[in-house]
Amino acid sequence: MEYQEAKEKFLQVWGTLGSDWGISRTMAQIHALLLISPEALSVKDIMDELQISIGNANMNLRALVDWGLVYKELKPGERKEFFVAEKDIWEVVRKIITNRKRKELEPVLKVLDEVSAVQGETPEVKEFLNTVQEIRLFSNKADSLLETLLKADSEWFVKSFMKMVK
Repeated sequence: MEYQEAKEKFLQVWGTLGSDWGISRTMAQIHALLLISPEALSVKDIMDELQISIGNANMNLRALVDWGLVYKELKPGERKEFFVAEKDIWEVVRKIITNRKRKELEPVLKVLDEVSAVQGETPEVKEFLNTVQEIRLFSNKADSLLETLLKADSEWFVKSFMKMVK
């Protein structure tokens, strides 16, 4: 397989993975392109490579910067901004976990705490509270697991994972 074919396949697969994880395909493809690039790329470089508009490129780059997955890089004598991806995959995973936890799990936990204060003794209220309590227990365990992953180093994680697989 030639490099260009492999690169295009990687960008497509990473884009598909991104949409499965809840981010846009284009955002994931920009991230993939920056991951495999040996040097920082300008917005124009990204637009040309992925054949996307400047607005699409800028919007997705801003989101990637907000997530901490991409950084701006200034080059002396250049007016353009350049972008480079975080290359440490363990750090990428940590940042994704942190952002997904903040955007998805924490709001759910907050709502579950709020709705747990419902009053009443009817069968509906009892069933509601029972269901909410089960979801809260699961969500709190997921939160604890994610916190453990965030605090762990990559060696511990790999060793623990390998023990589970065996």
